[in-house]
Amino acid sequence: MTEAETLKTPLHALHLELGGRMVPFAGYDMPMQYPLGIMKEHLHTRARAGLFDVSHMGQVLLYPRSGDLAEAARALETLVPVDVLGLKEGRQRYALFTNDQGGILDDLMVANRGSHLFLVVNAACKKTDVSHLEDTIGAASDSPKVEVRVVVDRALLALQGPAAEAALATIIPTVADMRFMDVAILTSGFGELWVSRSGYSGEDGFEISVPHEAAVDMAKALLAHDAVAPIGLGARDSLRLEAGLCLYGSDLDNDTSPVEAALEWAIQKVRRAGGARAGGFPGAERILSELANGAERRRVGLLPEGRAPVRGRADLFSAEADKWPVGIVTSGAYGPSLAAPMAMGYVPGDLAAIGTRLFAEVRGKRLPVTVSAMPFVKANYKRT
Repeated sequence: MTEAETLKTPLHALHLELGGRMVPFAGYDMPMQYPLGIMKEHLHTRARAGLFDVSHMGQVLLYPRSGDLAEAARALETLVPVDVLGLKEGRQRYALFTNDQGGILDDLMVANRGSHLFLVVNAACKKTDVSHLEDTIGAASDSPKVEVRVVVDRALLALQGPAAEAALATIIPTVADMRFMDVAILTSGFGELWVSRSGYSGEDGFEISVPHEAAVDMAKALLAHDAVAPIGLGARDSLRLEAGLCLYGSDLDNDTSPVEAALEWAIQKVRRAGGARAGGFPGAERILSELANGAERRRVGLLPEGRAPVRGRADLFSAEADKWPVGIVTSGAYGPSLAAPMAMGYVPGDLAAIGTRLFAEVRGKRLPVTVSAMPFVKANYKRT
């Protein structure tokens, strides 16, 4: 994709006005950081509130052709190993598209909005995700169950941090009544807003889908609060890593199963062996077997000794002098809130126990790392 073809979100001009340093990301020109800098942006989000432009992500609506939401839920369950049918109206949950080999095609959020399902998918995967939906349960399938509508006229903002509720409540007071993973369609001075109490920072916060024409004005209204600062991709990455959250393309891919990725918590009992709707999703044979017997490798948290970060793609060794690696680092950075480097990666199951000492190769040197529990920084979601 050439520079001329690089896509821009509705907030692009605002990013430039705010001094954003722009970089190509998933086909879009996006802010990596602002004058505050990645470290301070990260800490500001943890202490107060950060505003992120996540309009590059895909927003998709699934309408049941029969008018019965249960039909759409059952159809989507043929593509994901999670309980969609049991998802209550006004709630959302994390889900995974899997392939026939049990690998992960993408991770996403699924919300029940009464008459239809609302999906938010990753930017780099959204075209293939929509094609996958169309080809399997949509208009291009042999037995269409849903109408797939791609949302093209709305931006998506994420407001994260302990001051997020107070800032957003000045625009929509009722958001104070929402709890973690609630969703709602709310009327505001910026038009109809699709709000979820969720995000990818480990902090309390919201994701807000807003009409294109009102996106800049709404962002400016939120930024007018002293507690709210604009935050770029750099701090978004370090925040999600401190929270132990995966990034598709780095920590998850077509070959990695949900069990290998330590995401079995996302597979509800009803979809597991012995459950009322066990299996019936792509790769079920492998995934159900790994749920019962364990996987050969496992995603783990890693804490390097010293101050030097261990970056993604670094090889992991079971002993300092070993010739052959046993695993690999998939994400790594310095954790501003942790005040130490952190990483995650994949190791054999017998080396995945917390406290296991390994060695990461960094610029020709073997640096000790310890398998550690995640999240590295405690989550602060509003669950009650």
